[in-house]
Amino acid sequence: MSLKEQITEDMKNAMRAKDSERLGTIRLLLAAMKQKEVDERVELDDAMVVAIVDKLIKQRKDSITAFELAARQDLADKEKAELLVLQAYLPVRMSAEEVTAAVQAIVASLDAKGPGDMGKVMGAVKTQLAGKADMGLVSAAVKAALAG
Repeated sequence: MSLKEQITEDMKNAMRAKDSERLGTIRLLLAAMKQKEVDERVELDDAMVVAIVDKLIKQRKDSITAFELAARQDLADKEKAELLVLQAYLPVRMSAEEVTAAVQAIVASLDAKGPGDMGKVMGAVKTQLAGKADMGLVSAAVKAALAG
């Protein structure tokens, strides 16, 4: 079963269970997926769905930070609940040590020397680690590898 089919099944199960919070989050995800399909005239595969989920998770994290700074704990809690639902659709992520090792291997294979090679390294890293690792963590690992 593809990830897209799994999400649709989860929506049906949330409807049956009358779980309105979970249902709302899944519908939001499905709407984002449908928007991508319509805009780009493509059929989404699992990698594209994971990219959409990653984008929505980043939005939730940014919102949680903003709401907590504004002392709106009620809205921050709602975003945290959505974040938990969305994280269930991500594959198992690489640990920080695995990310660092992978980045160092890529830097060595590209013979990158310093911060000027950041774009070249990030391009290679994104293709190899997309969906497998948190890109914020990857970016920090690339900066560290090129700095030292």
